[in-house]
Amino acid sequence: MKLNREIISIAIIWLFHVSGILGIIYGNSEWFISATPLILSINFALLLINCNSHKWFFYMVILAFLTGMITEILGVQRGWIFGDYQYGDALGYKILGVPILIGVNWALLTIITAAIAQQFYENLIMRIVIGVCLMIFLDLLIEPIAPVLDFWAFDGGDAPLQNYIGWTAVAIFLQSIFHYFRIEVKGWFPNQLYLLQIIFFTVLLIKQKTIGI
Repeated sequence: MKLNREIISIAIIWLFHVSGILGIIYGNSEWFISATPLILSINFALLLINCNSHKWFFYMVILAFLTGMITEILGVQRGWIFGDYQYGDALGYKILGVPILIGVNWALLTIITAAIAQQFYENLIMRIVIGVCLMIFLDLLIEPIAPVLDFWAFDGGDAPLQNYIGWTAVAIFLQSIFHYFRIEVKGWFPNQLYLLQIIFFTVLLIKQKTIGI
């Protein structure tokens, strides 16, 4: 098999995620959890390198980043859209209480879920529905573990229904823009990255529920 940019990139993200999973299970979980910003940054950089063939791709990345940051700032500062919550220190530098990496994560998650959705249907509505469902599924997986990781925490404990309604609304907006402009993302990098996100946070959730982190 001939090595190319995509294969090398997929190998890198598997290496980092599997190392993180093994480190959290068998080693120093705090150290590996603290490396989450680095892993997210590497994921995002590789996404930009592998998926930028469409002329509107970078505009979509910027839109998703700004949409994520603005809505999250409104959430943190005003309690709008997602509910009342605050971010911890694990995700690094913040703007008005929101880590820059959260905006990055909105962009990353929008692109990879939309890329997966476009592989299943030509129909615009179905692509949007699948993309939104993939985004919400990952959020459902992360929410229970987020306070433990010092990512974010809602006032009163569990994420309220408002959070998921807000997530759905923002996801519909971003997925609609992506698919309306027929932004095409080729290759299997988004699929692999989404799968690794599911595996990574599932393992964390299981470990937290069983023996703690």
